Amino acid sequence: MTQRFPALFLGHGSPMMLISDTAERRAMSVLGQRLPRPRAVLAISAHWQTQGRTHYTAAPWPRTIHDFGGFPDALYQVRYPAPGSDWLQDRLADLLGEQGQPDRDWGFDHGTYGVLLPLFGEDYVPTVAMSLDRSLDPAGFIALGRALAPLREEGVLIVGSGNVVHNLSLWRQSQGTQPDWAVEFQGRINHAMVSADSTALSTFQADDRAAALAINSGEHYLPLLPSHGARMPGDTVGVFNDTVDGALSMTSYLIGDAALVEGLGQ
Repeated sequence: MTQRFPALFLGHGSPMMLISDTAERRAMSVLGQRLPRPRAVLAISAHWQTQGRTHYTAAPWPRTIHDFGGFPDALYQVRYPAPGSDWLQDRLADLLGEQGQPDRDWGFDHGTYGVLLPLFGEDYVPTVAMSLDRSLDPAGFIALGRALAPLREEGVLIVGSGNVVHNLSLWRQSQGTQPDWAVEFQGRINHAMVSADSTALSTFQADDRAAALAINSGEHYLPLLPSHGARMPGDTVGVFNDTVDGALSMTSYLIGDAALVEGLGQ
């Protein structure tokens, strides 16, 4: 294929988005209609963490994982019955070498279907989910994205799924507000994404209070870095769903042709 697909980072927020009519979900749905249908999706999930190697799903039909608790019964009935992709698994083995690890046990967790169902609905594109190898530093995650970038010209939509601002310990008490630290950090990351500033995205000082509160345990921020790392010459970055609710942001990015997200959830 000669068409270059974008790379995405999508804020997935609460699982409730899957059974709620929200502005962010509507924006994802419109984006899915604007995109050409990919040959496969590579979803980098905040909800799958490994140590030492980057795992990727290798089952023919990965299972749906309900990795959350205390929600309405309707959420536990949600399924994401997309097939895997032997072809994409083979390409990942080539691109990642010894860093990669096929995994037939893991499936599609909320970080994967929490964005792909809003994006594509019941058009179940062949999907491979990828873990976060927590032995990598931020520069390593950006380098991972560079290694994956050729997939964008082979029909693959790369989707990082997480949240730029994500601090559940503060969310309930701050819900419905826009804390100064969250707004400041979100604006800083927006600027860094648009300007392709890898240093600003990956390096934070010990006294950076906003970053410490926003990134918190790190797993929801890290999927942003490989999406950024997959940037290619000529790409522009579009920002959409740029909302902050307390200690959670839904801000999302498209790396490729920024015009594709014009008017979406601004």
